[in-house]
Amino acid sequence: MILDTHVVLWWMLGEPRLPPEAVETIAEKQMLFVSVASVWEFEIKSASGRLPGNLDFLEAVAALRCELLSIEAKDAVAAARLPPHHGDPFDRMIIAQARRRELTIVTHDRAFERYATPILWV
Repeated sequence: MILDTHVVLWWMLGEPRLPPEAVETIAEKQMLFVSVASVWEFEIKSASGRLPGNLDFLEAVAALRCELLSIEAKDAVAAARLPPHHGDPFDRMIIAQARRRELTIVTHDRAFERYATPILWV
């Protein structure tokens, strides 16, 4: 499974929109990934003041026992070649990485459903 950026953020904030069933499923998984694109997205939003201060995304990733998924050249090509259903470049990278590695995406973003990728909705 690969976690969308907002799923990690919701977990960090104890956001009630993250259902207990999803928290349980995430906790039970042995192989969880977070894209380096999510780290980049989080830091950009944090630096612009769009997120609460004093949040450490990498600390949250470690606490969730997630492995950071590096961006490979083939990921960049796959993201660029996706149909234009979703305009967010960070989300497009997560989708491309999930598709290339046959991972389920954990997300709340309904734009993801237009791609042929398994999704765990939160």
